[in-house]
Amino acid sequence: MQPLVEADELAKVLEDVVICDMRWDLTDPGKGRSTYERGHIPGAVFVDLDTDLAAPQGVAGRHPLPSVADFASTLGRLGVSPGTRVIVYDDVAGRIGARMWWMLRSIGHEEAQVLNGGYQAWVATGRDIEVGMVVPQPRPYSTPTGFTGVTTHVGLAGRVLIDARAGDRYRGENEPVDPKAGHIPGAINISTVRNLDEEGRFLKPSDLAEVYGEVGSKAVVSCGSGVTACHDALAMVVAGLPMPDVYVGSFSEWSRLDLPVSTGPSP
Repeated sequence: MQPLVEADELAKVLEDVVICDMRWDLTDPGKGRSTYERGHIPGAVFVDLDTDLAAPQGVAGRHPLPSVADFASTLGRLGVSPGTRVIVYDDVAGRIGARMWWMLRSIGHEEAQVLNGGYQAWVATGRDIEVGMVVPQPRPYSTPTGFTGVTTHVGLAGRVLIDARAGDRYRGENEPVDPKAGHIPGAINISTVRNLDEEGRFLKPSDLAEVYGEVGSKAVVSCGSGVTACHDALAMVVAGLPMPDVYVGSFSEWSRLDLPVSTGPSP
């Protein structure tokens, strides 16, 4: 299945898919739910990044993975079964929604897509929105074997590490949430902004292939806490490249472990 779906196609399959609204704000985590309640794509269920797709934060970072059993339970509560087509969206061009897409793919759930252009793309079509909360009908989701494609900080040696954060955070000029500023030594900065056009839609596969074409098959994507890293992973799959591994702890774990950091524009 193609990793992206367009708003016009989504409109044709609204009744046949589970739509997940993943709007979230780094500086105001509760904002996503209130924004969802004020208006969302019809039928969409709200998914909370902090409580549905992450274990409690700690030394392993701000958004460590939940147990695979907890994730399966969450999927079932959201009305997802192993054969369900899931379409995820947010309002930041897929930067948050890509986390759920990657987690689904990581457990072998191939029927997962991200809405290209996000909520704004749906609104731009002039189609209806819905207010309030949607309460899904729970469905059984058996516990998968585990998450695949996950790398820890001890598994980075000899890998090409990509940092998906904005350039100012990579360079160490700004760090709003983590204990240190800068980046993991050796990481190259491919910010998520490089995946998108001016309208917040993913670039063509050929253009994305130029962005990522030299990283090779040993690539690992990272970011602040294993969320926007998945946006780079999504971009690589759109480009026709293999799914990279994800360092879920990312810089939030690295900095909490008090490991060395680099600053400036160079890896």
